[in-house]
Amino acid sequence: MSRRLFACFRGKKPSSSTSKPVSGNNSAAVSADVPAGDGPVLVQLFSSQGCKTSPAAEMLMSRLGRGDFDAQIRGGEDGGSGSPAMVLVFHVDYWDYKGWKDPYGSSQWTVRQKAYVEALNLDTMFTPQLVVQGRSQLNENEEETLLKSISEAPRFPSPAFKASFQRPTSETLQVSLTGALRMKVDGDGLDIMVALYETGLVTDCERGENEGRMLSNDYVVRKMEKMCTVKDVTAKKSVSGTAHFTLWDGFNSSKCGVAVFLQNSSLHIFGTQSFKLPDEI
Repeated sequence: MSRRLFACFRGKKPSSSTSKPVSGNNSAAVSADVPAGDGPVLVQLFSSQGCKTSPAAEMLMSRLGRGDFDAQIRGGEDGGSGSPAMVLVFHVDYWDYKGWKDPYGSSQWTVRQKAYVEALNLDTMFTPQLVVQGRSQLNENEEETLLKSISEAPRFPSPAFKASFQRPTSETLQVSLTGALRMKVDGDGLDIMVALYETGLVTDCERGENEGRMLSNDYVVRKMEKMCTVKDVTAKKSVSGTAHFTLWDGFNSSKCGVAVFLQNSSLHIFGTQSFKLPDEI
C-alpha cells in the first residue's frame, strides 16, 4: 500500500491538559540490564490500522519484540546477553480519510516518517514501512529479509542509564535518566530520545480496509520526547536529564515501557536501552 508523497503532513501540537495534584508523590527507580556486548538494533515500524497490509507487519513486530527471532539474528546461537533488537511502532494518520480513524495515529509520527523518506532518498510514503537502525528500510513483510537487515546493521553499546520514574500528578509521568553513554559523542552531537510505548492493545476495527477485523498492536509509541542534546562527551562521562509525558485516559503502567535511543540529525540510531515501568508507578 503506497501513497505518492506530495506534501508534509502536519497537525497542531496537542495542548496540555489541566493537571490535578495526586495525593502522595508516586516514584520508583530501576536499573536496566546493560548488555556486555553490542546493544540492540532499533527497528521502527510505520503502520496504520487503516492499512490492509499493516496487521501482518504488526504481528511480525510483536514476535520480534518478544524474542522469537533472537537466535536467528545471532546466527543460530541460543542465549546471549540481552535482546538483539528493540521494536517501536509509530502509527501514522494519513490513512484516516479511508473511513477508519486510527486511535493511535498521530501527525507527529507522520512527520517522522516523512523525515526518513527524505533521509533515505525515497519518493513515496507507505505503510507498512520498516526502518532498521535509521539507515535502511524495507517495504515488505519478509521475515528473512528483516532478520538479515538486523544482523547486518551497525551496532553500538547500550547506554548505562539508571532510570527513575515519578507521577507528579495523575495525568503526568516523569522519566529521569542518569548514566554514561558508553560511546564518545563529537561536536556534531546526538539527541537522546525517550519513547513511552504500550503493548497488548486490541481494537475492533469497524470501518475502513480492515473492517470487521480484531487488530492487535504491541510496542505502540504513545509519547516521545527529546530529553536533551549531547556534544563533545566522553564514553564514561555521566549524562542526566528528564523527559515529561502527559498521559492518556486508561494509562496502565503494566502494559507500558520506556525506550531510550540516541539519534543524529539524519535520524541514524546509535545506542539503545529499554526499561519496564514499575508496577507501583
